[in-house]
Amino acid sequence: MSDRRPLMPKATAVWLVENTGLSFDQIAEFCGLHPLEVKGIADGDVAQGIKGLDPVTSGQLTREEIERAEKDQNHKLKLAESKVELPASAQSRKGPRYTPVSRRHDRPNAVLWLMRNHPELKDSQLMRLVGTTKPTITQIRDRTHWNSPNLTPQDPVTLGLCSQIDLDAEVKKAARRLERERKESEKGMEKAGTLLATAETTAPAAATTTAEIIVPKAAEAAPEETPEEEQRRVLEKLKGMSSEKKDEAEEE
Repeated sequence: MSDRRPLMPKATAVWLVENTGLSFDQIAEFCGLHPLEVKGIADGDVAQGIKGLDPVTSGQLTREEIERAEKDQNHKLKLAESKVELPASAQSRKGPRYTPVSRRHDRPNAVLWLMRNHPELKDSQLMRLVGTTKPTITQIRDRTHWNSPNLTPQDPVTLGLCSQIDLDAEVKKAARRLERERKESEKGMEKAGTLLATAETTAPAAATTTAEIIVPKAAEAAPEETPEEEQRRVLEKLKGMSSEKKDEAEEE
């Protein structure tokens, strides 16, 4: 798209849709709109009540340029050279966009639609798109808005509160932010997995002492006697008993 745009883009698009055979893409390219917006104008869903502006009468287009574009669908319309040099105005506007008085009652419905269909958008983005305030957004989200029971989600593009190009740009910006946050969280988790606990890194080195457990040895079993050894032991015992009896008899 070129940087130069007609003075009243939507009014010019309305006139081109109604009075020419240009394609939606050609009109969108020339007026700086989204093709879906131009299609919505043709269907009567967008720019209702806007009177068409003839770009030929206003000197922004020539009849020959329109005829050339009608014959060639790939031809891009070009603004006619202005006879008066206008100083370039620096567009450094900040804050919510201006919303016509007739459309201000539709802003809560547009905010509700954006919250349901694009929850990734931040409050500041909603303020830029719809031209509302942060307290209003908070009330709609918390369902404390004075007209909360009667709110119905409505597309802000259809309501004429913002353009499809602006909405797409904000959605892409939010998607890039979410992707960036996701990558940062993944990096944080990877780093956290390699760290040791504080108690392990700051605790003094403990003296390593090993205790040896001595298992008591099992008592050795007495060896079994052979029949000869048993007989010899019995005889010695009998001899000892007989000698003791003799000693007792001598003492008497």
